[in-house]
Amino acid sequence: MKIAIYGYGNLGKGVELAVRQNDDMELFGVFTRRNPESLKTLTGIPAYSSSDIEKYKNDIDVLIICGGSATDLPEMTPALAKHFNVIDSFDTHADIPVHFAKVDKVAKENGTTAAISVGWDPGMFSLNRLYANSILPDGKDYTFWGKGVSQGHSDAIRRIEGVLDARQYTCPVEEAMEKVRKGENPELTTREKHTRLCYVVASDDADLARIENEIKTMPKYFADYDTTVNFISQEELDRDHKGIPHGGSVIRTGKTGLNGENNHVIEYSLKLDSNPEFTASVLVAYARAVYKLNKKGDTGCKTVFDIAPADLSPMSHEEMISHLL
Repeated sequence: MKIAIYGYGNLGKGVELAVRQNDDMELFGVFTRRNPESLKTLTGIPAYSSSDIEKYKNDIDVLIICGGSATDLPEMTPALAKHFNVIDSFDTHADIPVHFAKVDKVAKENGTTAAISVGWDPGMFSLNRLYANSILPDGKDYTFWGKGVSQGHSDAIRRIEGVLDARQYTCPVEEAMEKVRKGENPELTTREKHTRLCYVVASDDADLARIENEIKTMPKYFADYDTTVNFISQEELDRDHKGIPHGGSVIRTGKTGLNGENNHVIEYSLKLDSNPEFTASVLVAYARAVYKLNKKGDTGCKTVFDIAPADLSPMSHEEMISHLL
């Protein structure tokens, strides 16, 4: 199947590398809003202007859209679903129902197949929440993220006057996780589940106390968390914090028995050296499913809840049963 990439940031580069690991796929190319002639791809695949994409609608089986959730994907995915089978990693949880409805309408009207909100959260974590809720109906969900770089929070710090560069790590509170794993079912506030760890490069004349206060009191980002701010040099940041690691755990605790006397804990966890490369790998697996569904005539918008596990794999049904079941 022929895969194309729309957008060439960290996620797009991750998709480029992930497709190389799948023998049943090949990359058609990258579509970019930048000047394609100036774009140097990691593996030498060709770059095209995004304004020309409709010319290639018969050459592409699945288009993987690698834009941001804030402003890109709400517009890009429905627009591109008119002409292509598409997949995205839209991750603004509260807005997923509206995004789904828009994409579903366009895809059904045009006979295409789409998958949205594919990644690890939403995505793999969502699946595990669904499985665990179904298996342990008398229970409670917990999700912990990190330790990992939050690109959105890092960008928020960089917008503060006097800040030259920054990385922000989301860190789970270990004591809270242990209480959950022991089946204690604690009631946890936002502050009790995660902390924020910031590494900041400031200009020479910057007011460090002001910057630290602005970070710690920033609503929606840091005000509800215990936040530590460390000022370091650009050299230290480049040397020690150049990667984009992430991960986390989704846990459900539940009870069974005549009087709920038996406790159970289901946990799915990830530890990722590269958040965008792992997310890209999930997208590529689900792109295979989108391709299969479209071939069967199953159009409209899908989520990870709607796609059978067998459709993710290049194996035959017999091979799956023999080797994985």
